[in-house]
Parts: sequence; structure tokens; C-alpha cells
Amino acid sequence: MHAIHDIPPASGGVPSALLAGEGFPDGPFPHGPFLVEPDGGLRTTGVPALRFAWRGRACEARIADGRLRLAVSAGAVPYTAERPVDRAATLAAIGQLPLELPEGWRLRVLPDHRLRLETGVPLPAPTTAIALVAAMVGFALALDPYLDRLDSAGVSGGSAKT
Repeated sequence: MHAIHDIPPASGGVPSALLAGEGFPDGPFPHGPFLVEPDGGLRTTGVPALRFAWRGRACEARIADGRLRLAVSAGAVPYTAERPVDRAATLAAIGQLPLELPEGWRLRVLPDHRLRLETGVPLPAPTTAIALVAAMVGFALALDPYLDRLDSAGVSGGSAKT
């Protein structure tokens, strides 16, 4: 087997043994912000963030301290100058939403009037790509009823670039 340091720069972080079809190295090898164990387990190097879009909204999954912190930019409160008739009803709906969120979720209103839904889930150590994707998909699917409520209340939706 080849050593971990035998990674050509143009390989995208894949050990030359894998590129040559010789199988996995004996120990972990780097791949992006992770060390990949021979059994497929992932260990982080730093605080990686995975970004994706759901229903046109920017989402982020950040791995830190054994947890996956999930967040979505859920939209923005309309400005009084733009839609004064909608603003009061929108603010009332935003005020009610935290009472309806699952345990461990929170709604933040940022200084620029953007809305951010956040939660976190524990990850096994080491984690796997399957566990990461499953948590991200679960979060996205769980968002739907709350995004629907915000849309119905007049919150201007996201415009994530995908």
C-alpha cells in the first residue's frame, strides 16, 4: 500500500493508490475537509460546511463539536415601503411560528430582516457520508410546512443560486 502523503496535487486529494486501482490505503486518507477511514468513516479536519438549496433557499450544514448544525435562509420580512398592507400580518405569523417549531429548532430574525431557521443534530463519531446526507435530507423535508407558512404569510422567499 502507498502512504497517505503519496497524493499528487492534480488528483483532487485522492491517493495515487486509488487512482491506480490498487485499493484503499491502510490508514485514513484526506478528501476535502475530511479524513476518510478505510471503513468509510469520516473525520473532519476543521469545521466543514456543506451548502445546498431547498425550494430556492440557501441551506447550510456545518459540522462542529460532534453535531451537524443545519440552517436555512427562510426569506425576509417585507419592508413597510414595499408592502405596508402585508407587513402586520407577516409579523404576526412570524411571531407565532416559534411556538410551532419542533424541539431544538429556532427562528432568528436577523438585523437586515432576513429570517433564519436553525437546528442541530448529533452525529456518530466517526460519521459517514450516508449519515450526513440523511440528516440534510431530513432537515430539508422537515422544513416544508414552515416554509409554506412563511410563504402564505407574505415572507419573500429565497433566491439561492444552485
